[in-house]
Amino acid sequence: MALPDPMTDAEATLRGPLQQLESRLLEQQGEIEAWFRRQWLQTPAPFYASVDLRNAGYKLAPVDTNLFPAGFNNLAPEFEPLCIQALQSAVDRICPTARSLLIIPENHTRNRFYLENMARLVELMHKAGFNVRVGSLMADLTQPTDLELDSGRPLRLEPLRREGNRIGVEGFDPCALILNNDLSSGVPEILRGVEQPVMPPTTLGWATRTKSEHFTVYSQVAGEFASTVGVDRWLIDPLFRNCGQINFMTRDGEECLASNVDMLLTAIREKYAEYGIEDDPYVVIKSDAGTYGMGIMTARSAEDVTGLNRKQRTKMASGKEGREVTGAIIQEGVHTRERWGEHGSPAESVLYMIDRFVVGGFYRVHESRGATDSLNAPGMQFHPLAFADGASRPDPQLDPDAGPNRYYAYGVVARLALVAAAREIVQNGHDDD
Repeated sequence: MALPDPMTDAEATLRGPLQQLESRLLEQQGEIEAWFRRQWLQTPAPFYASVDLRNAGYKLAPVDTNLFPAGFNNLAPEFEPLCIQALQSAVDRICPTARSLLIIPENHTRNRFYLENMARLVELMHKAGFNVRVGSLMADLTQPTDLELDSGRPLRLEPLRREGNRIGVEGFDPCALILNNDLSSGVPEILRGVEQPVMPPTTLGWATRTKSEHFTVYSQVAGEFASTVGVDRWLIDPLFRNCGQINFMTRDGEECLASNVDMLLTAIREKYAEYGIEDDPYVVIKSDAGTYGMGIMTARSAEDVTGLNRKQRTKMASGKEGREVTGAIIQEGVHTRERWGEHGSPAESVLYMIDRFVVGGFYRVHESRGATDSLNAPGMQFHPLAFADGASRPDPQLDPDAGPNRYYAYGVVARLALVAAAREIVQNGHDDD
């Protein structure tokens, strides 16, 4: 299925820098892949990850990196061989003798989309040659429970059991544990001090990890990479600032937040002026820890922060599982120039990686949101990447923005975020070996 061209003549004039970036990446594939190989030797990749990318036409940048990705059910079937091969590589690297795996999911028994993700992940791991069970952290789950899913895939949840320093379920002692739970509320006691490998490590949950830490490391990675290929780092790196303490309800820290919004908007305007970009600069303010699109707002001036009403402040103050938002990252807003469908709904690409391999992706689409809005919100839809069929290869003989070439560019930027996550693991003393 071909992606309809969403560009107007005015928008098309802004595509130059990204075309140049894509051309540079195509020209230097050999050096780029050698650079990545050096990174993986120094800092092995996380078990898996997903990266949200925004393509502004003049800029291609990650806006979020999730180390406990959900949404494997949204990957096109054509990506299955890549997923299976990458799963085998990821498990073999961390636990070469592993034959049985236990997945620990989120406590989302009412979220049918998440359950479909879990069933698909189990299916992929079975096809990769592993014996897989799903062990739940839910306190009220006391016996194995079979769930009926819309897809018809089977999914059985079983209560976790601990014997000594090993975790399993009744009659099943796994070689390794696969976390698909971001542990926003902290590491539960049952998972502390276990002797089996845990992938990713429990210390990478949102109770300890922050987005500002990730993007600080990402900026370093992007700078190194940009120097290697000879491009402006800003083309792949979203500017950001952060406020360590903010209470949206009491308004403590509001002046810090407003000041940082103003400084970041100034920096964005300077880059827009450098490239002759006429877009309206904006920033995205979101919780420094957490997922699921909660606690997010856009701002085009400091007054947008100081003028929040009570309802808006309440929304910003609450995170996943009712966790209070106490820190905020202010990130450069990246307009999305990608559109989907006959109505031209805004879209952003989400790329999935297992170990060091890009294994597929999809579009997140929202019919009732605009090019500057967060698309990770109720009402979003998911569609396969139109230019990624699992077998496409970049070709310098084609236009830089041709499907396989654009997919390669997206994969390069997504892997830069993966390198940053790998460095986070090392820098914070986490160990997934």
